[in-house]
Amino acid sequence: MAAGYVLLVLFLAVFVAGFILLLMGAINFHISNSEIPPGVNEPIKLRIVHIISVMTAVVGRILENIGICSQFSFVRYVYDRKTPGVDPALFIQDLCFENVPVRIYQPQAASASQRRGIMYFHGGGWVIGSLETHDILCRCIARDSQSVVVAVGYRLAPEHRYPAAYEDCLHATIHFMKNTEHYGVDPACIIICGDSAGGNLAAAVSQTIAGRSDLPRLRAQVLIYPGLQVLDFNLPSYQQYPGVPLLSREDAAFYILQYIGGDSPSAEEVLEGSHVPIGKKLNYTKWVSPDNIPEKFKVRGYKSYVLLDCTTAVSEKAKLFCEPILSPLLAEDAVIQQLPESFILTCEYDVLRDDGLLYKKRLEDNGVRVTWYHLEDGFHGIINLFNNGWLSFPSGK
Repeated sequence: MAAGYVLLVLFLAVFVAGFILLLMGAINFHISNSEIPPGVNEPIKLRIVHIISVMTAVVGRILENIGICSQFSFVRYVYDRKTPGVDPALFIQDLCFENVPVRIYQPQAASASQRRGIMYFHGGGWVIGSLETHDILCRCIARDSQSVVVAVGYRLAPEHRYPAAYEDCLHATIHFMKNTEHYGVDPACIIICGDSAGGNLAAAVSQTIAGRSDLPRLRAQVLIYPGLQVLDFNLPSYQQYPGVPLLSREDAAFYILQYIGGDSPSAEEVLEGSHVPIGKKLNYTKWVSPDNIPEKFKVRGYKSYVLLDCTTAVSEKAKLFCEPILSPLLAEDAVIQQLPESFILTCEYDVLRDDGLLYKKRLEDNGVRVTWYHLEDGFHGIINLFNNGWLSFPSGK
């Protein structure tokens, strides 16, 4: 009996030690392959946030490998922590629009006129993020702007692949636009907003409904460091900041492959640019090209590169990569010209910086009014760190 107990203790000790060594090795690998540029404000804070995110992902991977749960399930569980339920300034309720979960934030204060309505699509690479992860942010927007905010809990990949997230956001938005009177919202003051992958969805939904005569015209779209194309992962920002937290170049490719599903192409093919036939890429170089990036953004760490062709197997999915629903930057001029006034936020230390810059140019070239704000010390994901206790960043605010 005593010998069995000792063996059990030894086994547990070895297991825990192995788990810790594996965890520390994986964390060290990710940290050593990341970089925090000197221009980032409060770099120690960012490193801590990065370590926490890496630890969460690594533990999730270990749990998946030993058959306890999937990595994404664990990461979502950690991030989807419940936030305070009562807000004296807001009336908050969870509903469903066309079977899509939404959370509505309505200011409690009386209003002499109808309010603006804001549809908010959260970020998270289409695989994480939820009504909970962006709850504090949506509360802040509703309180500070005295607007009705509708956050959309769209389906996530890889369980629900492209275009599930887009469809959920589209259906929820159309439902809201047709029922604004129930929420005291002016139908002429509806804004679509999103960050990161949510910015991609916001741009795609805005394009889809821009020309519809059965819906009110959108007042504006707000795109916060959006990802707007999946043709070129070698634009200047991808080359300059490939390992800057909280979104690396490899992460960007990984997330898009989770969203579209399937085994082909591989992340390597996406990163090197061999996931789309060279002919198709040349068709879009007028819109997706380093030549359209202002020179001041190409002065460091950028080198021109050779376009690569792709294999027959990979080219079967090439059409999907070029669809405007997935790559809103590739929409035709006739669609772009119908878009409402736009706000685009970009961060300097972000691989998606140039997607925002390219879309800004496309909008302006087609006569769409654009307000552009560039965070010189910003990094991807900073908006979620505006009110994160001692790990908050002033630029997020």
